[in-house]
Amino acid sequence: MEHNYILALVITVLAGMATVLGGMLTFFVKRTNLSALSVGLGFSAGVMIFIALYAILHESQEFLMDSFPAKAQMIAFLSFFIGIGIAALVDYFLPAHIGTGLLENNSDAKLEDANPKPAKIERAGILTAIAISLHRFPEGLATFLVASADLKLGIPFAIAIAIHNLPEGIAIALPIYHSTGKKRLAIFYSFIAGLAGPIGAIIGLIFAKIFLPEIAVGMMFGAVSGIMIYISLDTLLPLAREYGDNHKVMQGIISGMLFISLTLLAF
Repeated sequence: MEHNYILALVITVLAGMATVLGGMLTFFVKRTNLSALSVGLGFSAGVMIFIALYAILHESQEFLMDSFPAKAQMIAFLSFFIGIGIAALVDYFLPAHIGTGLLENNSDAKLEDANPKPAKIERAGILTAIAISLHRFPEGLATFLVASADLKLGIPFAIAIAIHNLPEGIAIALPIYHSTGKKRLAIFYSFIAGLAGPIGAIIGLIFAKIFLPEIAVGMMFGAVSGIMIYISLDTLLPLAREYGDNHKVMQGIISGMLFISLTLLAF
């Protein structure tokens, strides 16, 4: 089990650092050439939805079965909706994409023009970095918990999170780079946002090893499942549709579900 904790932490760090890769893409790829991300984000949503409803919710019931054999399913379902509620509250008070509206419906050419308010655009990138960082804590915790319980689920889940992190890195780095012209500064903010996931994983590690009894782990798995569904439906799918049409998004979703189902069958 110790070995799983270490691997789970490494996997979570790698998934979080995909934000930096997204930030680096800002320097080489124009936003208009990112339509392939719609498939990738749909794939990520498909993986997360399938894992949440098929595997993580089942894991929650398994953890709860010993303590509450007659009520394990009910508690797991309750925890699931509590997770959705937590994600919704975080999203309400700390919107994940504060300031990114400045980038919507604007081409890169417009951003490259002499902008009379570069400080405003830079502020948008910084606020986006802060908001995304705060949202990363539950994502990092979810990745760690899934990977530490079952690596065959954790690895594809981490891949899905990494794909999800790419456009968020772009959303952070793009306004900062175009307003300041400083690549290192843009990457720095992407890196800071990427660290939030691993910090969430470390918190999960501390709680899992020291504080959490089995029943609490079961309830946390149920809540994580709800958080994953909320992230998929509220963030991933709308963002996927920004980059491409519905058919591409559906291709990604079905591909993601097929991928994770074949992974579960293979192992």
